[in-house]
Amino acid sequence: MWRNPSHPDRPLRALVLPPGRRLFEAVAAALSGEGPAVLPLSPDHAGAALAALRPSEIETVDGVRQADGPGVPAEVAVVIATSGSTGTPKGVMLTAAALQASAAASLRRLEAGPGGRWLCCLPPSHVSGLQVLVRSLLNGTEPIIHDRFDAGAVAGSGAAHVSLVPTQLHRLLELGADLGVFETVLLGGAAPRPGLLEAARASGARVVTTYGSSETSGGCVYDGRPLDGVDLKIREDGRILVAGPVLLAGYRFGDSPLDGRWFVTSDLGAIENGGLRVVGRADDVINTGGEKVVAASVAGVLALHPEVADVAVVGRPHPEWGQAVVAVVVPADPRRPPTLTQLRAFSRDRLPAYAAPRELRLVSALPLLPNGKTDLAALRTGT
Repeated sequence: MWRNPSHPDRPLRALVLPPGRRLFEAVAAALSGEGPAVLPLSPDHAGAALAALRPSEIETVDGVRQADGPGVPAEVAVVIATSGSTGTPKGVMLTAAALQASAAASLRRLEAGPGGRWLCCLPPSHVSGLQVLVRSLLNGTEPIIHDRFDAGAVAGSGAAHVSLVPTQLHRLLELGADLGVFETVLLGGAAPRPGLLEAARASGARVVTTYGSSETSGGCVYDGRPLDGVDLKIREDGRILVAGPVLLAGYRFGDSPLDGRWFVTSDLGAIENGGLRVVGRADDVINTGGEKVVAASVAGVLALHPEVADVAVVGRPHPEWGQAVVAVVVPADPRRPPTLTQLRAFSRDRLPAYAAPRELRLVSALPLLPNGKTDLAALRTGT
């Protein structure tokens, strides 16, 4: 399916628009083939993506203007700007067929029949927010679109289905919201902190965890089980491989990322009891003293400590060890924060000794990217 984007057939229009009706209409036209391919971008974070992905048109609230970038292959309907937690934005080219295959499989798995409205409170510039719009189109319903996340507004939205990241779900629980009003809460974007799923389900929520990426048209594994048509396998080095009709057509500029029919993710995982368990990211492996430490595994253990409210783990250069394991912690009680000695003892009871953190940094909150994921690049540089 992938073709060299230096031979374009379709204009690419950047939608530098707030979430709302106009953006939804442009996405619908792109999927139907009645409009140009679209590159949804947040007005607050558009600069780097515009420079890197060079659309051929730019639409803002003031109208449409021409730009100097090439178009995209005719089958491409949407380009999503993604760089994970680091790096220059890449343009993930998605066809209407891939997006619709993902949305249709999602609706079938959730048994979400016609009439149930979806709430979009995630940025449509990210695939998770975009897919809320696609599901609405396939389900024949008008999406409820919020321009930003507000826990009170979400709780009172009247939507049947909502897609959230863990931080948003946590805020709803803090508010004391009745999550039983939703038929479905799709949860993705990051691993939930310990106890979050149990607390949400105890409040009446039907939470379905998702795994996927922009390259897989969003979530393609629900509660550890792949959606219809999606295949999974684990490579010898532990990386998760995905195949199926939901895969990207290619990147905006660059070579095809597919290995035959498989997309090689940056995530490490294992198949256990027939389901997928995501261990962490390959680029988050910390090499310390000749040993490899999966940062997410250490964070998962430290999150169990009663004096830890939130935590991320990163590697930083160290003159003796190569990299040091650094725990960045939000204390449960800022007046009584955990000490490095306490956290090392806690982790060494559950992990190899070399995985115990060597540095501790206390913060009031973890920095987040616009899609709700932890900004690991900021944590690594200390910004």
